[in-house]
Amino acid sequence: MDAFLSIVSKRDTRRFAGRAVEADVRGRILQAGRLAGSARNRQPWRFVVIESREAKDRIAETVYVPGNLTGADFGIAIVGPAGLDAGRCAQNMMLAAWNDGVASCPNGMPEAARTAEALGLGEGEQPAVVLSFGYPATGRTAEKRSVDDWIAQADRKPLDELVSRI
Repeated sequence: MDAFLSIVSKRDTRRFAGRAVEADVRGRILQAGRLAGSARNRQPWRFVVIESREAKDRIAETVYVPGNLTGADFGIAIVGPAGLDAGRCAQNMMLAAWNDGVASCPNGMPEAARTAEALGLGEGEQPAVVLSFGYPATGRTAEKRSVDDWIAQADRKPLDELVSRI
């Protein structure tokens, strides 16, 4: 898929189909996170893949909208400091997933310490974000519209409200 099409068509998805995401696609999603840029190349993260029903249910109780994770095929917790580097890592994963037709949604946590406990993290470890992944229930794909159509239909502020030049 064209990278720009992937960017303009990616939408957070909260309803997933019951279809399993293939192992090679999961691997590409994880590789995309691993290869994200980070300040001074510190790579301050590790990933916890959330696959079992029991784990999804347990961890879902610690995010704002539990159904985003319980309805997904799997989740990935990015463990490390929240901030720019974790955001770059998460966005890489979500765009790589969308490239393969897999939808995603980031999940916020009201109490990161509670999520850390549910994930079985070690002392001092914190999750930056929990991502949900699965094929979209709608069957939507990026190719269903042109780049211009995706941009025109986006519920986003107009570019001229966001850009200033100096």
